[in-house]
Amino acid sequence: MESANQTASGIEFILLGLSAHPKLEKTLFVFILLTYLVILLGNGVLILVTTLDSRLHTPMYFFLGNLSFLDICYTTSSVPLILDSFLTPRKTIPFSACAVQMFLSFAMGGVECVLLSMMAFDRYVAICNPLRYTVVMSRATYVPMAVGSWAAGITSSVVQTSQAMRLPFCGDNIINHFTCEILAVLKLACADISINVIIMGVTNVIFLAVPVLLIFVSYIFILTAILRIPSAEGRKKAFSTCSAHLTVVVVFYGTILFMYGKPKSKDPLGADKQDLSDKLISLFYGVVTPMLNPIIYSLRNKDVKAAVRNLLSRKHFTQ
Repeated sequence: MESANQTASGIEFILLGLSAHPKLEKTLFVFILLTYLVILLGNGVLILVTTLDSRLHTPMYFFLGNLSFLDICYTTSSVPLILDSFLTPRKTIPFSACAVQMFLSFAMGGVECVLLSMMAFDRYVAICNPLRYTVVMSRATYVPMAVGSWAAGITSSVVQTSQAMRLPFCGDNIINHFTCEILAVLKLACADISINVIIMGVTNVIFLAVPVLLIFVSYIFILTAILRIPSAEGRKKAFSTCSAHLTVVVVFYGTILFMYGKPKSKDPLGADKQDLSDKLISLFYGVVTPMLNPIIYSLRNKDVKAAVRNLLSRKHFTQ
């Protein structure tokens, strides 16, 4: 086991990325850089307004602030690496740096899955039990819910990353991806990875299947409650309070299901095209989705738009 750890700790991986498509790299570099700047700006503004505006000190916006911080951390763990790979012909990354990037990616992904289900529960209580909302979703409730989301995601990431770090990598060291994606890394291990696969399967059930089920059940009750509202204006107002969250959930889980659920090509001649397609879809999931979150919440939420205008007018007045 000691020799295996020495082999792993001393290895350097080569990130293949889109090195076979240099023209596409130049185009994507500009696109990814601009997208990353929008992510930092959009999510940064959301964190700022949910912190400074007292009207937004509610469970929903507390979770939204956590989601924005999470998106910044998630993209920062991978986007600089992706941009660097577009500029460097042969991008190498030490095993330790690869493990850190893998840990952050796993942790942020797991936290977001749980956090979205917590936000669904918040919307369920707000619409189905509005009179008890302040009692059920008190600060003593929603803060531990957010802390639990972070603890669950980080714990899961520690387990999966530590299991991957124990594997010996004594053969090919080329990762056919932008980042240290765990499936691409596990393919390079010269040891039995059945335990890793089992852990990943259990993790997928806990962080994908269970949150999706909770969100689905929550929205069944929410839609039932909305349909019982007699006036059309009342139904519209009730649905508007959860439409932004529902849109984010559809984009987030829809991309994941499309990425991992689509059938693999059996034609060897089409393997390269499918490989490129998988990478671009992964890029969309890792970059475009975090960019959409603040846009969705800003465009579909009057309170957020009012808070942003108030913040801008306050800054203009002080100047």
